[in-house]
Amino acid sequence: MAEKNCRLGTVGGQAVIEGVMMKNKDKFALAVRMPEGNIRVTEDSCKSIKDKYKIFNLPIIRGIVNLVESMILSMKTLTISADAFGIEEEETKFEIWLKEKFGKSLIDVIMVIAMILGVALGVGLFFFLPLWLSSFVSKGTSGESKWYATLIEGGIKIGIFILYIWLVSFMKDIKRVFEYHGAEHKTIFCYEAGEELTPENVKKFKRFHPRCGTSFIFVILLLSILVSSIVYSLPFIKSSIYLKFASKLLTLPLTVGIGYEFIRFAGKHDNVITRLLSAPGLWMQKLTTKEPDETQIEVAIASLKCALPEEFPEAREIYNPEEYKKAEVTKE
Repeated sequence: MAEKNCRLGTVGGQAVIEGVMMKNKDKFALAVRMPEGNIRVTEDSCKSIKDKYKIFNLPIIRGIVNLVESMILSMKTLTISADAFGIEEEETKFEIWLKEKFGKSLIDVIMVIAMILGVALGVGLFFFLPLWLSSFVSKGTSGESKWYATLIEGGIKIGIFILYIWLVSFMKDIKRVFEYHGAEHKTIFCYEAGEELTPENVKKFKRFHPRCGTSFIFVILLLSILVSSIVYSLPFIKSSIYLKFASKLLTLPLTVGIGYEFIRFAGKHDNVITRLLSAPGLWMQKLTTKEPDETQIEVAIASLKCALPEEFPEAREIYNPEEYKKAEVTKE
């Protein structure tokens, strides 16, 4: 019997502006390549509510919790990486007024507004628009063929998602993020394979990972087609576009939970079935990941090592000597 790889599924990551975040349990490290050429590492903790309350660690529920916590951590790391490249400017009177009245800087307010608008746009594009377009199919067909509307709705969702990713991939800054995304995946693969973390070793590995967020989103889109086909068949829902829309929002947590369990399983089991089911999500990563250069791989390695201080104790002193010294003083 083959020995189980204890490293599988222990580390996750995210590409950010000129950097990579790596997370291991309740610790994360964000490594950013600064304009001067050096690598700046920020370390912090990210305790999950699942560790405090066991109910949140149950299957399906943990997927919903993980999504919410991942979004919060994602916003935090994106802000840190953006701040690293921010030019210190004198605060405006409006910014000073915001801090006095609300205790928040202008960028914090903008981030909250952007997040709300982003969620509203996402709901409109991926929920209401496909449903509204597919409803025209139902109006002009017989009862027996109306099930096609669900497939068309799902196809529109997937089409919008692919088109969006393809369009933003032409942006210079996004292309750089996609390259760091590739560096993140390659580095995790190298670590899981038990090889020494060097740019030469990391380069050998593929950039398509089954636990990637891109694969997760694609799995959610596919699952939503199945869930919708079941829910839309209910007599009191199938005749109303508004009830269908409401049902999609209400069943979203269930879809997310199931999708998370699949991604979690696929990331720890490499066999014919998981490879087959993971294939569509991996194909999408051809758009969301690009081949990184050696300097980007170095950033990903720094992030992963600092996220695993027990396994790589020398990393903090190499990449973050000032914080390392502070920790030593505090410990004494």
